Amino acid sequence: MSNEIPGGVTPQHAERLARRQFLGQMAAATVATLACGEPLLRAEDQREAPRPTADACILLWMAGGMAAPDNFDPKRYRPFEVGTPLKDVMSTFPAIDTAVDDIKICAGLERIGAVMDRATMIRSHFQPDLGHILHSRHQYHWHTGYVPPQTVACPHLGAWMARVLGPRNPVMPAFVNIGQRLEGIGENEEIKAFTTAGFFGSEFGPMNLPFPDQAAKAVRPPRDMQPPRFADRYRFFKRLVDQSPHREYLSDYHRESMLRSLDSAHRLLSSKEREAFDISLEPKESYEKYDTGRFGQGCLLARRLVENGARFVEVTTEYIPFVHWDTHNSGHETVDRLHREIDLPISQLVLDLEARGLLDRTLIVIASEFSRDMIIEGVPGSAARDQATFKVEKLEEPKHYGLHRHFTGGSSVLMFGGGTKRGYLHGATADERPCVAIKDPVSVTDLHATIMTAMGIGPATKFEIEKRPFYVTEDGQGKAVREVFA
Repeated sequence: MSNEIPGGVTPQHAERLARRQFLGQMAAATVATLACGEPLLRAEDQREAPRPTADACILLWMAGGMAAPDNFDPKRYRPFEVGTPLKDVMSTFPAIDTAVDDIKICAGLERIGAVMDRATMIRSHFQPDLGHILHSRHQYHWHTGYVPPQTVACPHLGAWMARVLGPRNPVMPAFVNIGQRLEGIGENEEIKAFTTAGFFGSEFGPMNLPFPDQAAKAVRPPRDMQPPRFADRYRFFKRLVDQSPHREYLSDYHRESMLRSLDSAHRLLSSKEREAFDISLEPKESYEKYDTGRFGQGCLLARRLVENGARFVEVTTEYIPFVHWDTHNSGHETVDRLHREIDLPISQLVLDLEARGLLDRTLIVIASEFSRDMIIEGVPGSAARDQATFKVEKLEEPKHYGLHRHFTGGSSVLMFGGGTKRGYLHGATADERPCVAIKDPVSVTDLHATIMTAMGIGPATKFEIEKRPFYVTEDGQGKAVREVFA
């Protein structure tokens, strides 16, 4: 079978062309946004805010497309055997029991299974078929709630929480992003498009910490710079921003927001809370439970930051094309490695927050941009281009064993704490292919409404941007899944 599509263009080339178009649209929206004035929250939205069940949110982002049948929604298992038809392979890991009788997950996630009695499992999350299934488009949609392109730069979920709720601790950044490099990897510009505060301004944007073991350096003045010299440099930089020759491209609001973000950074550098960023201060026995790599260290850092007042923290396995959860090749082998990287730190994060009395008020969400299937791209009947890197009918080599096509019809979201039920299973996907959501489906919009409701933000909360309403859930139509709350 050929990897080409009509016209002699490979799926990979078509994807690059689509990404370029996407970036052009996002750049235009960003320039337009920076010229806008201050976004205004309408007073009636504040009066309608739901009672919060959580004060902080930790998003554990499985970047690249975590296959539900190989993780949280096991199906019929077939071990690797040369000659097995691909259509007969639904899960490449067997199912195991968990602490909840009616919830099984995949082998390799035993420790998460042991804390399933603290969890709500949503098995019926689904994503729209956006035609050309790009990670950039789906990740943008999941993180902002809006399908690109938009005429304004849409804020990340964390920026919404920072803007509407403010910081829990005025010294700590309200929004922290851990584990994702924004420079030097593939598709970094696409990732930057949603890792932003959008029209809210710089002060509500993320503090980016790609390497958790180096986070302490981000909040420490250079060793060769004494306090007076550092203060002088800080004042000079503020003046540079305020008097920039490019200020004509910024509204007064966005320029002032940038200056306020500098003030916040300066306060953090001289605070006791900056020790929270230094994971080397964690007791050795505790540190080792998280030390499975950058993601595990990121979970430890997230716990320390939430303990010290961070509002929203995202920890990602990092999106890099064809790496980690982007399992187009050797999928089973890759997921086996990822299980070892995520199982212990996720379960330990739950246990540590519980032991500290913080789990009830901290919402943990484990999610991905879509699921995967062995033979279906998108959903049945989709016109999306198949982006699999190989096209075979039967298993011929170990690299073929794994779920390597993008599937948007049904995926899993795991939630802990923050007022959600314990040991609860919501929704279901079909037992046989196509494994679409068949019971209590949950859209991206409704999942966002659920998360925001837990945080005390109404799904119809809106700001006026250039005299137009912009909602926290698309068109304000999100409906919280009330069944997941205790």
